[in-house]
Amino acid sequence: MPELPEVETVRRGLEPAMVGARFSRIILRRPDLRFPFPDRFAARLEGHTVTALARRAKYLTAALDSGETLIMHLGMSGRFDVAMADGRNLSPGDFYLEGAQGIPKHDHVVMAMSSGATVTYNDARRFGFMDLVPSESLATCKHFARMGVEPLDGLTGAVIAGLFQGKITPLKAALLDQRLIAGLGNIYVCEALHRAKLHPEAPAGSLAKPDGRPTAAANALAKAIVAVLNEAVRAGGSTLRDYARTDGTEGGFQHAFRVYDRVGLACPRAGCGGTVARVVQAGRSTFFCATCQPESAEPSSGRFPGRQFRHKSA
Repeated sequence: MPELPEVETVRRGLEPAMVGARFSRIILRRPDLRFPFPDRFAARLEGHTVTALARRAKYLTAALDSGETLIMHLGMSGRFDVAMADGRNLSPGDFYLEGAQGIPKHDHVVMAMSSGATVTYNDARRFGFMDLVPSESLATCKHFARMGVEPLDGLTGAVIAGLFQGKITPLKAALLDQRLIAGLGNIYVCEALHRAKLHPEAPAGSLAKPDGRPTAAANALAKAIVAVLNEAVRAGGSTLRDYARTDGTEGGFQHAFRVYDRVGLACPRAGCGGTVARVVQAGRSTFFCATCQPESAEPSSGRFPGRQFRHKSA
């Protein structure tokens, strides 16, 4: 599933075609995606202008002059093809290179814009969805009401400590919990934990001191998360198995992976000498270096000294 950097790449690709333009015509080629389209979906879009295009976690939101907001989620294989009036293709995010991406039979929504651009939503697996909600209640709608903080909106060690205090949940699981920090996924959590030298199975609460202040590890993790996400956004996201950008090119951050999908390879940290390992947590692969992300550490690192974390190699 595309994570925050990939969705931000899509947003930037869609912006020139959609913001300030009116929906001239909406063509729905099926009645649903993951969920049925809202009642009168096409009619509620047609004739209205997109005033702003934003991202909330892994969702895209298009504010309309009608007072509603269009919410779009890419699911597992969703992509947008953007054909501009001058012939340019700005398609901003097909992060999956294998499979049936781009095949016309999977073009489920076609949006003709007043600017002359055509925006087509293609989704082979149909795990994506679209919804319309009143703009005034966007933050409290069912999609966002329980969503956590945005990691690129002032994430600090103090924020992490406040969110994780008292939690015995494994650190990686806590970072993937969208109710705590929104938009993080498996790839960038693995990469951030490696940069911060933190074991993925360390208890999340260990990043807060008894009085609630952040440990050095919490500060390091916040810095690593922000750095990894910003680098990935600048690179246009990561291309895996079945992703390319909306212009058809691949994202580039996969070439900067330090641990993700690098099991058995040498840890790239200078002087480490370790090897990237893989464990399974809650059914998902976790990649880390056991040498520079040890299972136990001194209290100053933000983890409990001497505590051992059991895991199975896979």
